[in-house]
Amino acid sequence: MSTAAQIRSLPVPDGLEGERLDAALARMFGFSRTKAAELAAEGKVTLDGAVAGKSDRVTAGSWLEVEIPAPAAPVRIVAEPVDGMRIVHDDEDIVLIDKPVGVAAHPSPGWTGPTVIGGLAAAGYRISTSGAAERQGIVHRLDVGTSGLMVVAKSERAYTDLKRQFHDRVTDKRYHTLVQGHPDPLSGTVDAPIGRHPSSDWKWAVTREGKPSVTHYDLIEAYRAASLMAIKLETGRTHQIRVHMSALRHPCVGDLTYGADPTLAKRLGLTRQWLHAVSLGFEHPADGQWVEFSSEYPADLQKALDVIASES
Repeated sequence: MSTAAQIRSLPVPDGLEGERLDAALARMFGFSRTKAAELAAEGKVTLDGAVAGKSDRVTAGSWLEVEIPAPAAPVRIVAEPVDGMRIVHDDEDIVLIDKPVGVAAHPSPGWTGPTVIGGLAAAGYRISTSGAAERQGIVHRLDVGTSGLMVVAKSERAYTDLKRQFHDRVTDKRYHTLVQGHPDPLSGTVDAPIGRHPSSDWKWAVTREGKPSVTHYDLIEAYRAASLMAIKLETGRTHQIRVHMSALRHPCVGDLTYGADPTLAKRLGLTRQWLHAVSLGFEHPADGQWVEFSSEYPADLQKALDVIASES
């Protein structure tokens, strides 16, 4: 075990007899279930000396030992201008941006590219100090490879209120995506839990033990090789639209991570998934009035759509 890690061990209390290992860890050490499952998956948990899996059942009196990795070094925010990041709306409480592709919402370990937070800092914006240091003001996120609308909290009241709205599904998040083929039915709902991919750490998948995830989709226009779809999210899981479309066997065009055709992507000039956050609505934190914003397709997505349409 790593010398930098902290090793903690305790006997399993009588009250946890028969519980799943991840649930027992969460209760005994104060972890989240997700963190507990990750530690088990990494082989950092033993029961009576034997490596245990997250779904193993614990027995009262068994000796549970867990290796807790040393805290990661804090991630520093770098104030760096972001080319192509457009301010859609700005007031005392919020700033709404149109995020270009290739930009992360906030700094994270291993990411050296531009961020929304860094871009706003470089432009002189003061944002909420609530939340973790590297995620101040961030109340929701878009993937690096997904473009479109994001709202960032500038005031503390905005941060608290917007976090509540996203948690309680008050917000109206809508996306457009170009998917391969023609889903059947052409309008529907995918209600399937999403969790970590069982064999690829960087991917997500529909898994029995994942978090509840609901995606509504409707056809906008059918082309010969693809379908332009309108997407409304009830939940906001990482890669949710990409995972759910892939699960339907109609991956987002250009999304090679989730099974898209690389030949089609190359022909359309796409180096990322065809997915754009086109509109975002929410109750304004200042007065509770409903506000809604929209975004046009960026050049790379519009060009690919034009090619698909011309071939149809």
